[in-house]
Amino acid sequence: MPDFMTLARTRRSVRSYQSRPVEREKLEDLAEALRLAPSASNQQPWRIVFVDEVGLKDQVAAATYGPTSGFNRFTPGAPVLAVIVIEPPRLLNQIGAALKRRQYPLIDIGIAAAHLCLRAVELGLGTCMLGWFDERKIKKLLGVPGRRRIGLVVTIGYPAGETPVADKKRKSIDEVRAFNSYDSRSA
Repeated sequence: MPDFMTLARTRRSVRSYQSRPVEREKLEDLAEALRLAPSASNQQPWRIVFVDEVGLKDQVAAATYGPTSGFNRFTPGAPVLAVIVIEPPRLLNQIGAALKRRQYPLIDIGIAAAHLCLRAVELGLGTCMLGWFDERKIKKLLGVPGRRRIGLVVTIGYPAGETPVADKKRKSIDEVRAFNSYDSRSA
C-alpha cells in the first residue's frame, strides 16, 4: 500500500476513462473512506449518491456542462458519478457557523471528497472533482430534497491508458508556508 505522500504526489484529476464498470465493492469502499472523514462537531454533513445506471448517469453528466460551456465535457465517459449532497447541520452548528462566518459543511465535504479521491488512487481508480454543474437539474434527477445542496460531483472510473504522472505544478513551499506570522519569509 502506498504511503500518504506517494498518494498525494500521484493523485491527479482524470478526464479520460475506460468503459469498464467500477465494481460495487469498490464504490462501497469509497463511501467508507468518505464516511470516516473528520467534520466540524462530528456533523458528517454529507450523503453520497453514486450514479452508475447508464441512462441516468448520462443525464447527470449532461447537467455538468452546457451548450456554451467547455467545462466538464468528459463527464459522460466516466462510468460513475458521485454526487456529494450537503446535509443541513444541527441548529447549534448553524448558529456557531453564523457567528464565526464560516461555512463548515463546505470545508467538511472538501475533506471528505479528498478522502474519497485518495482512496480511489489506492484502488486503481481515477477521479475528478467538479464544482461546475446545474444543481437544480441534478437534484431533480436524483430526488434530492429541496433544502439540501449539492456540494460536488466527482467522476470515478478506471483511467484510460497508462498516462505517466506528470510533475504537479504547485507554488513553491515558501509561497504557501510561514511560521509564526503571515509573512515569515523575511525572517
